[in-house]
Parts: sequence; structure tokens; C-alpha cells
Amino acid sequence: MLKPEQISRFKSILEQRHRKLREQIREALLRSDEEQFQKLAGEVHDTEDLALADLLVDLNYAGIDHLIRELREVEDALQRIRDGSYGICVDTGQPIEPDRLEACPTAKRTVKAQEIYEKTHAGGIHPTM
Repeated sequence: MLKPEQISRFKSILEQRHRKLREQIREALLRSDEEQFQKLAGEVHDTEDLALADLLVDLNYAGIDHLIRELREVEDALQRIRDGSYGICVDTGQPIEPDRLEACPTAKRTVKAQEIYEKTHAGGIHPTM
């Protein structure tokens, strides 16, 4: 079980990361407006130019999506701190190793439970045929 001072330190780390992610997302959204990838796509002269313009748009959105997913993980961890379940594995109810939380403050599973989760949930959507 984590000590109150450990939880307080993790809360501070998570709040700081939350602020940083919100700023990064805001900056990325402003940059995407300024760069006007659609203008680039409108000026293409061949299919290679169009493919490059599509790739740039996709990369921009993928980067923003990654930041948003991380922001949600941080918000979930802060919620677990508020409700008193931070540091407890969501699958097993066992304490999460402090070293794991040091490496990944948003962790919601023990290392062993995470390995099992990744093996059973690998790849997301699977074809039905």
C-alpha cells in the first residue's frame, strides 16, 4: 500500500503532466490550423503529392490523438487518487509495485496483470471470418 506522502508526490507529478499535455494539445491544434494542410492538398499536381499531403494530415491527427489518449490516462489516474483506489490493480485488487508507478504513474495494473491484459487484448479488433 502506498503511503500518503507517496500518493501526494504522484498526484503532483500527474497534475504537472496534465497541465503539460493540455498545453501540447492546444499548441498542436493551433499549429494544425496555421499549417493548412488542406491548402497543400489543393495544390497537388500528381498522386505522389496527394499521398504526401494525406500523410502529413494523418501524422498531425495521430500525434494529437496520442496526446489526448495520454491526457485521459492521466485524468483517470487523478480520479483514482480522488476515490482512493490509486496504486491498486484494477484487475487483481493487489497493490501496484511502487517501482512500476515511478516508471509509469498512470499504471492501473501490476506488471503481471498488465502482461496478461496485453496477451488477451492484443491487436484490438479481430476479424470475424
